[in-house]
Amino acid sequence: MLGDRVSRFPRWFWPAGRSGVGSSRDAATGSAIMSQPGLTANRFLLWVDGVGGYLVCRDDVLMVGQAVPGSRVAIPLLGDLSRQHAIVERLGGRYVVRPLEPTWVDGQAAEGPTLLQDGSRIDMGRSVSLRFRQPHALSNSARLEFLSRHKTLLGVDGVVLMGESCLLGDSSHNHIVCRDWRTDVVLFRKNRGLGCRAAA
Repeated sequence: MLGDRVSRFPRWFWPAGRSGVGSSRDAATGSAIMSQPGLTANRFLLWVDGVGGYLVCRDDVLMVGQAVPGSRVAIPLLGDLSRQHAIVERLGGRYVVRPLEPTWVDGQAAEGPTLLQDGSRIDMGRSVSLRFRQPHALSNSARLEFLSRHKTLLGVDGVVLMGESCLLGDSSHNHIVCRDWRTDVVLFRKNRGLGCRAAA
């Protein structure tokens, strides 16, 4: 059973489904918590004890902008940038950034949709810098890391752009690296919610 295999791992949280009410499942206890207001099944917080917290976004098109009261951007950043600064879009297994305000990719001004490569640096406005990572060659999911001191309104450690699955484990090829885990864990889309299993 999955619970027997991962009971020694930290706790992680994910949404319950289309209602937008979040729940957490601990391999040992199956306890539940409520998600924070404004989060839904397609945009939720994933907390892993001893590792950190991540904003997980499942939509293909995501707006990045300044975190201001009432903001509805998918990725709200506490930094000097516009309320709607750029769009990050998943196209199959690739990602592009569509600038709405001054944006640079790997030091070059993005004049239009610009392809992102694993390791690409994204600079927005005067001081906000992100690193785009797509660590697993066979996965269409990716991760945004914070290079500048600016983080999201929710104070997470990174943003996961979740395609079909999100991989957690000790290897650097996982979307969320969990040091000292003995078994990788896969979160995957299941109907309107998520499923969880140990990696083969």
